[in-house]
Amino acid sequence: MLILLFLTFSFAMFQGGFVSWFIFYVSVPFILYSVLLSFYPLRNLRAERVVHTPRVRSGHRFSATVTVRRAFPFPLLYTVLEEQAQSARLKVRMADAGRQLLLPGFRREFSWTYEIGEMPRGEHVLEGVTVETADFFGWVKKRQLLPARQSVLVYPNTVEMMYRPIGSSFDQGSIAAPFTLVKDTTMASGIRDYQPGDRVSWIRWKSFARTQTMRTKEFEDRQSQDLFLLDDRSPSESFEIQVELIASILTSVVASHASVAYLSAGTPRAFFPLIQSDEQLQRALYHLAKVQDDLDRPIEAVVGQDLKQVRVSSLVYVTGSLSREMVDEIRRNVTSLSQCLCLVVTEAGQSVTPEDEKNHQYAKSKGFHVKVIGPENFASAFMEANRS
Repeated sequence: MLILLFLTFSFAMFQGGFVSWFIFYVSVPFILYSVLLSFYPLRNLRAERVVHTPRVRSGHRFSATVTVRRAFPFPLLYTVLEEQAQSARLKVRMADAGRQLLLPGFRREFSWTYEIGEMPRGEHVLEGVTVETADFFGWVKKRQLLPARQSVLVYPNTVEMMYRPIGSSFDQGSIAAPFTLVKDTTMASGIRDYQPGDRVSWIRWKSFARTQTMRTKEFEDRQSQDLFLLDDRSPSESFEIQVELIASILTSVVASHASVAYLSAGTPRAFFPLIQSDEQLQRALYHLAKVQDDLDRPIEAVVGQDLKQVRVSSLVYVTGSLSREMVDEIRRNVTSLSQCLCLVVTEAGQSVTPEDEKNHQYAKSKGFHVKVIGPENFASAFMEANRS
C-alpha cells in the first residue's frame, strides 16, 4: 500500500496535469484507510452472547444474540461475525446460520441474532465469535477470535408415552407401583381433596360436616412394581433414536408417579438406583444429553455382575441389536425376574434381518417379550407389550 501511494505520487509529480493528480488524490483516502486499519487492534473488542433458548431439545431450534462492544469508534466496513464451536456436528448445522456480514461503521456497539434449526443432541461448547474485517478492496484483512466460551446442552427429544407396568407382584419389590390396584382400607394414612372417581366409602364425612369441603381418606398402597431399565450403548446406527426412547420411558415413568432403576451400560457405565422425583429425572436426562455409543465390549460381558446384585421382577432391555448371549445372560443372572421386555430400536422403515428374527424367536422361547420399535410407535410401546 505504501508502494502504491509512492507510485501514484511519483506519477503525479512527473506526469503532471489534472488526471494524474486526480488519480493520486482519489487513491489517498483508500490507501490511508487501509494503513490505519492495519494498525487498528481488533483484540480490544469484547463479545457477549445472550442465549434465548436456554433449554434445547434435539431437533429443535437454538437462538442467541451476539453483541460486540468497542471503546474506539474506528469506522469498520465489511465485517463478518462467525460463531466458533468445538462440535463437528454443530459446525455442519452452523455452516449458513452461524455467519453474518455487517457494516458497523462508527458504532461502538453492534449485535447479531441468529437461529440454528434441528440442533444435534449433546454438550456443545461455543468458544467465541470470530471477527473478520477488510478495507474497500480487500488489500488488508484482519481476523480476531473474541472469547465468549459457553456450553449449550441439548437434551434428547421425548415422546409422550402411556406407561403401563409389564409385571407386578403383591407386597413385593422395592419400587412403588405407577398406579395402585390394591389398597389396604383397614387403616387410613391421611386425607386429601376429593377427586372425581373416588369411592363414596372413602369420603371423610366428619370433615365434610365440619368444613363443608369434600375430603377423601388415603390408604397404604399394597401393589408394587419393581422395574429395572437396562440401556445397551453398543455402537448402532439407531443410537440417537434409542436415546430418545430411553428419555421418553424415564419421563413417562416419573410422570406416572412411579419409580425406576436405570443402568446405562457403556464406557463408562452409569447407574441410577432410583429415579422417582423430577430432580432425579433431570440428572438422568443430563446423562442422556451427553451419552455416546461407546461400549467397546459385548454387553453380556459388562452387565453380568450388575444384574446379579440387583433384585428385579420386571426388566426393560433397550438395545439396537438383540443377541442370544445377552438373553442367556439375563436369564442366568436375574433369578427373581418374572417379566422381561426387550425393545429393539430400529430406524423408520428399516426391516429386520433373518438373523435378528432368529434371535428374537429365541428370546421369546425363553419367556421374553420382544418388540421391534421405531419412532413411529414409541407412544404405544408398553401398551402393546402388555397385550402381548
